[in-house]
Amino acid sequence: MGNPMKAGETGELGAGRIPFDRIPIVDIGPMFGSDRAAMGRTAQRLREVCQSIGFCYVVNHGVARERIERALKQCKQFFALPLAVKMACDIALQGGHRGYVPLGALTAGPDAELPDLQEGYEVRLELPADDPDYLGGSKIYGPNLWPENLPGFREDVYAYFESILGLGHVLFRTFALALGLPDDFFEDKIDKPMAQLRLIYYPPQERVIDPNTIGVGTHTDYECFTILWQGAPGLQVRTPQGDWIEAPPIADSFVVNMGDMIQRWTNDQFISTPHRVINTTGLARYSLPFFFGANYDTVVEPLPCCVGPENPPRYPPTKCGIWTETMHTLAYVYRWPDRGKLPDPEMR
Repeated sequence: MGNPMKAGETGELGAGRIPFDRIPIVDIGPMFGSDRAAMGRTAQRLREVCQSIGFCYVVNHGVARERIERALKQCKQFFALPLAVKMACDIALQGGHRGYVPLGALTAGPDAELPDLQEGYEVRLELPADDPDYLGGSKIYGPNLWPENLPGFREDVYAYFESILGLGHVLFRTFALALGLPDDFFEDKIDKPMAQLRLIYYPPQERVIDPNTIGVGTHTDYECFTILWQGAPGLQVRTPQGDWIEAPPIADSFVVNMGDMIQRWTNDQFISTPHRVINTTGLARYSLPFFFGANYDTVVEPLPCCVGPENPPRYPPTKCGIWTETMHTLAYVYRWPDRGKLPDPEMR
């Protein structure tokens, strides 16, 4: 998958086309076994990636290709529906931050002048209608909003969600090892996670690319980390030196990148790296990013293993749920009325 790239070539908006090894490939296969030495080496490799660029491709991840293909098929079928049909699942219809996000309803880049050029469909942890958080008015927890008359959509998409959720737990165990913590350190903080799968359709951009009108504007992800399947080139990553490089698909891999919460948790040891998406293919582009967040009531503060006399905490304790909702009010048009009305997520 993806186009071969040669060192020195220049991509869209000045992104360098350079060899894949600038964004490392990490084999996480050992994390599914019992060889502790091999698991330790994998964790150390992932730590190096998290501390240097915050992006990598992961392979031997355990997610069946058929499960990906079935979710992608449903993704394409949904976005091919008439707008009126899709709007029956509009994200603004119910609480829980689930459903269809139409074109013009999302601005991921905080400094963007225009909305992102994408449509999305949000799926979160499936919870019953009597979930106490949902009954209490939560805008994060609750049942998903599923389209009617689209056979297999719910089953195939949520099966994919569950597979990536499982992979996310494996990655959290790997991060724990990388930080010298017990394998299960994060588990009680992610047993009701603010996990979000977004199905994304990027329409073709067949004219000269306007830097103010791209698939996703420059941003960092505000959850702990992201697990991305992508079907075509378009993802671009900003290096610590300020250069843009392309991160095209590699067969049988996911892109994993750090988010703001894990950067805070590790006191800046792990890097939440700015990135953007520009659909340069001239065709429709689809992707399946999964944003793994901690439980709503988790309070994130720099871990003791990441602070010291010469490296004091750089962030105050932060309430994950309010942080996430605050980011939603900045990015999603339907949440704009809530801007400035939420409590400060930082416990100063």
